[in-house]
Amino acid sequence: MTQTQTSFTDLFSRALQGSPVHIVGLEDNPKHLPVQDWTRDADPADLALLDLCPTCTIDVGCGPGRLTSALAARGQIVLGIDIVSEAVGQTRSRGAAAVVRDVFKPMPGEGRWQNALLADGNIGIGGDPVALLARLRELISDHGRIVVEVKETGVAMKTLWATLECGEATSRPFRWAIVGLDDIEQVAARAGLVVTSRHPIGDRWAVVLQVHQ
Repeated sequence: MTQTQTSFTDLFSRALQGSPVHIVGLEDNPKHLPVQDWTRDADPADLALLDLCPTCTIDVGCGPGRLTSALAARGQIVLGIDIVSEAVGQTRSRGAAAVVRDVFKPMPGEGRWQNALLADGNIGIGGDPVALLARLRELISDHGRIVVEVKETGVAMKTLWATLECGEATSRPFRWAIVGLDDIEQVAARAGLVVTSRHPIGDRWAVVLQVHQ
């Protein structure tokens, strides 16, 4: 079978539109992209995670807007950002504000956000968690916080090359990182941040990071 190479954004859009898409390279075997976990409404665990973002929040890698819209429903100022236009469109259709934007490009409200959210494994964006956290440090205020969902204890930090696949189409390889509780403190420190709290949320874990004073 001849594979046709396309972009990450094209295949992620197809997944959000209902096509079966697999991610290859993060585990021993291809894994179905869990789109249903992102397109559903926020569940109690999600809401507990969002309790860590009590004020204006930028949701980095918002996807189809499950969490962005839940924050908006609370009456909070929130902005979702994603590089995939389909994801941003679906977020807006839920009634939340969102823009198509690379987190490393200029951003609305730079230095004034009180919370930045990295949920659903988005600490992996770009394959360099130190660079990503350092960038988010630029987006938040001096007393702001970064809320990061991480893997549980015992999961070693690693950076991998991955691709998305849908039928005969495959994306160009992209870098992705995995970070767990054992490594987040040293990753945060390298970005000039400190871990101020750790939160078990069902079978998930979140940490709160703040600027080292």
